Amino acid sequence: MYSTYTFDPYPLQVTMQRLAENLKARRLERKLSTKSLAAMSGVPASSIQRFELKHSISLESYVKLAKALGYSEELMQLLAEPKYDTMEELLEINKNKNRKRGV
Repeated sequence: MYSTYTFDPYPLQVTMQRLAENLKARRLERKLSTKSLAAMSGVPASSIQRFELKHSISLESYVKLAKALGYSEELMQLLAEPKYDTMEELLEINKNKNRKRGV
């Protein structure tokens, strides 16, 4: 059995900040204002501004924004493949591949 603890060098706030920075960069590359991205995505401009400044947003709103910017395929690939560090983990993953429920 493999360890369920994996060292994660990125605290939650760092991850959220990076997601917000990346979204803002993609928005600005396309010369979109928060209002125009709001119109494209259906997410209120105030939510976009809050995300860019305070790094807080619902998953549904984040997905809508990413899709509006053309990142549907990248979203679908997130967590699409199992991640493992050892051969034992890979064997355990393959053994449990068709499970419908947790323990």
